[in-house]
Amino acid sequence: MRPQAPAEPPKDCGLCPRLAAFRLENSAAEPDWFNGAVPSFGEEKARLAIVGLAPGLRGANRTGRPFTGDFAGQLLYATLLAYGFARGTYAERADDGLTLIDTLITNAVRCVPPQNKPERAEIATCRQFLAYRLAQLPRLRIVLALGRIAHESVCAVLGVKLKAAPFAHGAVHELAGGLLLIDSFHCSRYNTNTGRLTAKKFEDVFKDIRARLEASS
Repeated sequence: MRPQAPAEPPKDCGLCPRLAAFRLENSAAEPDWFNGAVPSFGEEKARLAIVGLAPGLRGANRTGRPFTGDFAGQLLYATLLAYGFARGTYAERADDGLTLIDTLITNAVRCVPPQNKPERAEIATCRQFLAYRLAQLPRLRIVLALGRIAHESVCAVLGVKLKAAPFAHGAVHELAGGLLLIDSFHCSRYNTNTGRLTAKKFEDVFKDIRARLEASS
């Protein structure tokens, strides 16, 4: 990884004109929402980094915290609490007092995209922040990619060829320096409604992560 940007973009980041314009539209419609580039959430000394796709319109874009305020957050934070990666109570607010343990959550794209579909150029532009964010985790051991776009962005910033680490739910890729890249389908309502991802499948991924971290302690 070759960091070239701050770990966190400014709230009013303007690098992607389409996303900046969409934020302004949302700010006009919902002035009390966060409506900005959503910062990472968690511990600076985390051994586990979780990378999602992008803020949800009524989730992180509203609350200002990754995966907070929508269905994906309900499943993710319930699972983190169950496996000891979080403490407190998740109340779908950035000020609910929930804290992460040995974990940091970020997104491949920091600003909410229209229809939850970032363009390739926007994904590529935002990788500089992902690269720097991961590089600033001195104890990082596992990166969990939620979905194919997150997986591809992680591979890009780590210099891993996609053919060498194909995306698949539950896949574990051993990378240079002992770092592990683990894949999961995104915990979106669409994936759970269609049965592509069940709570048990998602929990099994975290059960494996917990076992690996404890074995390496």
